[in-house]
Amino acid sequence: MRQRIERLEQGSSRPRAVQPFGVDAIDRHLPGGGLAVGALHEVAGGGNGAIDGAAASLFAAGIAARSRGKVLWCVVRQDLFAPAIAQAGLQPDRVIYVETGDETSLLACFEEGLRHGGLGAVVGEVARLSMTASRRLQLAAESAGGLGIAIRRWRRQADAADFGQPTASVTRWRVTTLPSRPLPVPGVGRARWHLELIRCRAGESADFEVEACDAAGRIALAADVADRPAEAQTWWQSATA
Repeated sequence: MRQRIERLEQGSSRPRAVQPFGVDAIDRHLPGGGLAVGALHEVAGGGNGAIDGAAASLFAAGIAARSRGKVLWCVVRQDLFAPAIAQAGLQPDRVIYVETGDETSLLACFEEGLRHGGLGAVVGEVARLSMTASRRLQLAAESAGGLGIAIRRWRRQADAADFGQPTASVTRWRVTTLPSRPLPVPGVGRARWHLELIRCRAGESADFEVEACDAAGRIALAADVADRPAEAQTWWQSATA
């Protein structure tokens, strides 16, 4: 038993591989400089509306798009719009869709996909995620080195409240849509999000104003934030501290 505990402790102390966002302002808040691979992460919309929920799915799609290999996407509802996630860099030929009848079956498929070990990422859309279920998913991700993303979707306010309960996820993100940046010509600018890192194991919480995923699955700091002079940034940070 002692030897087994020592092996587990040694395994947990090994540095994890990470997948950087490529945005220094975000990566420096994450241990290792990126999103941990071999771990479970949670993503949710900032509100109860469909627009924020779609933004959360696109954020997850961008993360999955930057992984290598096939992506297993597990759903209960039949409303995932493939052309939209393709615009976030996740092409249809990389996605294996699994439709289940209920969330219990979905969690079983989610866990099995993470244990498989040959996938770039495994995504599961769930309303509720208990500590027990999240621990199983986290252990499965650790054992096979997979990247797990739980998209929290809910139909009722009670389900939304469940998002505040603790889980074993390494990070927890919340995505809220913002107005697009005005263009000098008629048209719609690149979508923008208010991205909140509300939990990060061994790291700190933070929030960012970003431009939505491009065709390669990459986000970027919103232009009016990235281009802000250093003096203005210092003033804004002190004013909001």
